[in-house]
Amino acid sequence: MRPHRKGVFFVRAAGRTSAPAASYKKTRPGVVCRASVDHSCPVAPGSSQRNRKSLSARLVAGLLERAGAPPVRVKLPSGQTAGCPQQEAIASIHVRSRRVLWKLLVNPDLEFGRAYARGEIDVEGSLADLLTAAYARAPRSTSWRLRLGQALGLYHRAIGAERARRNARHHYEVGDDFYRSWLDPTLTYSCAYFARREAGLEEAQRAKLELVCRKLDLRPGQTVVEAGSGWGSLALYMAQHYGVRVRAYNTSGQQVAYARSLARRLGLDDRVEFIEDDYRSIRGHYDAFVSVGMLEHVGRRHYRQLGRIVANCLGRSGRGLIHAIGRAAPRPMNPWVRRYIFPDGHAPALSEILDVLEPNGLCVWDVENLRPHYARTLEVWLERFERSAARFEQQFGQQFVRTWRLYLAGALASFRTGWLELYQVVFLPAGAKLPRQRPAPL
Repeated sequence: MRPHRKGVFFVRAAGRTSAPAASYKKTRPGVVCRASVDHSCPVAPGSSQRNRKSLSARLVAGLLERAGAPPVRVKLPSGQTAGCPQQEAIASIHVRSRRVLWKLLVNPDLEFGRAYARGEIDVEGSLADLLTAAYARAPRSTSWRLRLGQALGLYHRAIGAERARRNARHHYEVGDDFYRSWLDPTLTYSCAYFARREAGLEEAQRAKLELVCRKLDLRPGQTVVEAGSGWGSLALYMAQHYGVRVRAYNTSGQQVAYARSLARRLGLDDRVEFIEDDYRSIRGHYDAFVSVGMLEHVGRRHYRQLGRIVANCLGRSGRGLIHAIGRAAPRPMNPWVRRYIFPDGHAPALSEILDVLEPNGLCVWDVENLRPHYARTLEVWLERFERSAARFEQQFGQQFVRTWRLYLAGALASFRTGWLELYQVVFLPAGAKLPRQRPAPL
């Protein structure tokens, strides 16, 4: 998924209430944090207003404890506070109305993102650090709403070609200038590879493209098909540096137009063909198949169909690589992300990725998890995004900026804490000769 959060936002209120001892959490060595209620707001004893305020604060304190007691402080519309003492809190959350507060208590997975984007919640301190602290403490269980939706199949709907095009336009056709402001010059919108921690974004993205090519073991004159080509950086790199011929499929008309124009400027349009179409239209035989950040958009119901297409492309030889945001175990995407960032998106577990391959006679050769690299990528993206945030607000409005800030910060926190993973899976047709060793390191 280019890019993608892909992940969870703020609290997961599901699961059993923590045992009393579990309500105390260390925020740093020697310091203990308890989800507490501050009753210092002066209200006449016995009044119904005081009772309502106390109830709200107690409910928020209980919600924080069930979420793992993260080191945050929540300021309520009444003026009361819940959570850690101010001096121990990583950040503070200010809820501006009772209406928003009750929505948060009922459905925090969806409503936190909505309220933050609309300015109905403010965060004092680092949003990314707040979310990281919350995710690190959050129970790994799935909320009852997500479990029910999963059981009813609500998160795995069929995604036809036209729906796939609409989904792509929703996220990727905001405008090339917007993405150019915070991506690297090649507009590579996927996890970079930081062979050196101090590497810049452009160097790290170039290293990721090189890593993919090495894993595919590309040779001059070979043919490659790419499903989901973005702005064309990988297809053009493969043609320019490895002398292969590439057919690249993408449902975003804006991205395809940009990639075609760039190919002409680089003199590569005779070796790279960018096709505005769905992956289901792929035909022919190729030496290699590659997909970077596209599987997240395919839809769980279509995994075996995708696998059949890939198997037909590779025949009895060839090699394939899928690069995708995933999870340690199957679970639905956060509902706010699915609704406002990546419609119909799904970050698969490794076991689900295998469902693309195994039923279609494809054998896994190598798996690598690049989660630390995506965390670093998102740190850089978020820094660059914030440098242009004021301009984005003038151009698109405050809600747009807050939505993207939350998306990038939430994705960063998810990769920091292992709520999201980044898998590169290399595979071959079953029975093909397996290489004796992994690709040479960068």
